[in-house]
Amino acid sequence: MSQFRRPAAQRGASLFGMLFLAIVVAFVLLMAVRVFPSVNEYLTIRKTIAEIMRKGPGSPSDVRSAFAKTIEIEYSIKTIGPQDLVIKPAGDGLRTEFAYNVEIPIVEPVFLLVKYAGSASTPGAGRTP
Repeated sequence: MSQFRRPAAQRGASLFGMLFLAIVVAFVLLMAVRVFPSVNEYLTIRKTIAEIMRKGPGSPSDVRSAFAKTIEIEYSIKTIGPQDLVIKPAGDGLRTEFAYNVEIPIVEPVFLLVKYAGSASTPGAGRTP
């Protein structure tokens, strides 16, 4: 008498599971490729404003002119300009704030809206008179 073995239940990914995983990974990669330039620009703007404020500009016009000079050199900054900076007195110094929105096309007519904001202060801005 021969023994017949029942095949063990198969385990592993099905074709449908692999296809679904491939679609999810492709979508995540698409999002990363579309969003990366925007994030890179934001990080450049934030770094630029922090460097300008660390040098201790004397007036709002000094901040704007330094930012304008940086834009001429740094080509990745395209979304905002010197006129978009909000510069306020803070303590013995200045505080510069910026905020802007970026619409990133995903697949027409779907867009991803990303809101960016940041600020930096001069070294003396934390002290109150």
